[in-house]
Amino acid sequence: MTTRARWWIVAAVAAVLAAGLVLAFLFVPRTAPPSVQASTPPPASVSSSPPSSTTAASPSAASTTAASTTAPPVPSTAPPPPTSATPPPASGPAQGSPAAQRLAAMTLAQKVGQVLMVSTPVTGADANSLYALDSLHVGNVFMKGRSAAGSGAIAAVVSAVAAHVGPGTAGVRPFVATDQEGGFVQIMQGPGLDTIPQAIVQGQLPPAQLQADATRWGQQLAAVGVNVNLAPVLDTVPGAAFAPQNAPIGAFGREYGYTPAAVSSHGVAFARGMLAAGISPTVKHFPGLGRVIGNTDVTAGVTDSVTVRNDPYVQPFRDAVNAGVPWLMLSNAYYPKIDAAQLAPYSAVIIQGMVRGDLGFRGIIVSDDMCDAVQVSGVPIAERGVDFIAAGGTMALCTDQALLPQMYEGLVAAAQSDPAFAAQVDAAALLVLNAKSAAGLLGK
Repeated sequence: MTTRARWWIVAAVAAVLAAGLVLAFLFVPRTAPPSVQASTPPPASVSSSPPSSTTAASPSAASTTAASTTAPPVPSTAPPPPTSATPPPASGPAQGSPAAQRLAAMTLAQKVGQVLMVSTPVTGADANSLYALDSLHVGNVFMKGRSAAGSGAIAAVVSAVAAHVGPGTAGVRPFVATDQEGGFVQIMQGPGLDTIPQAIVQGQLPPAQLQADATRWGQQLAAVGVNVNLAPVLDTVPGAAFAPQNAPIGAFGREYGYTPAAVSSHGVAFARGMLAAGISPTVKHFPGLGRVIGNTDVTAGVTDSVTVRNDPYVQPFRDAVNAGVPWLMLSNAYYPKIDAAQLAPYSAVIIQGMVRGDLGFRGIIVSDDMCDAVQVSGVPIAERGVDFIAAGGTMALCTDQALLPQMYEGLVAAAQSDPAFAAQVDAAALLVLNAKSAAGLLGK
């Protein structure tokens, strides 16, 4: 055999062996790598400061009914939770949206101003209100108190106050809110403004008629320059016999009825009427104040020891969200069967788990009053807004304009020292700016 022949045989054998190796590689089964499931750590504990309620958003503080004696959680000094607690944007806007562009042009002080709402007397702004608007860049106003001067005079007051918002807020105009539920809770009255009956009376009307009436009431609010109504109340009081004991709601006839179905049908009708008039309704007080005894405006330790996460009494809020309401106000009470560690405005379980998660709400989550309410009096004012935003809230309401600077300074300081919290402020401010963009309030 020649040398060339032997080399040819060797090459052939090598080729056969190589082909065999390739086939073996292709047909031998390969085990997929095990999937790795990321374990999400529980959210950091939010400061469990007892909340305050909206003094002007509830009836007269004359009620002295004792609250439940259940002790609320002790306020902690824990830092705000990480950015996982950041509330989702209202509609996931692109970075180049008008609202995002406006946010990018704002200073930290101006961003903080967008997540605050300061009160001003409906009879005319005082020095404290004007300081908050002119110097602290607060971008939203709550008209509080009572006025029977009629639509013309009230419109002049609203216009004068609103004119102070814009120069210090990068041209962004304000949400102007009031509390026009009816009955004992009607801030604006007089010629040009109907006398609105109590909700318990509204609940006797056919829903279609109530919606038509609410549309007219909303048009009257729009005529004086209001664009947000902190109503309707969607709290369900368990029965007429219990109503007098229920200091914040039943004692003043603020409930639409005594079943979730009655509250839902009429509360949603009221909300739809407001929407038809161009007014943003605010459903309150999530997850409900109908079962408590005390009024968080004037009493500490107010506790609902009955309501659970998937409670039937939450249904009116779910129905309102499905109907498209853009604002939701939290209760300031304590709900140990939902979150034993936190009060409602500082509870990520309630804000993120229930409002954002269970209800799928993507609008503005506004606090009840965080300045005057006795329920939060044990917590430093500078921490109240921080804890609310850290838990996922959008806008902190302060009905005592003299105390607003402390809340503002606390928010600014927390954002300056904690990038994660600064991101939460950005997310809340962007949500507000998106809502203002939809309402034509971004300016030029």
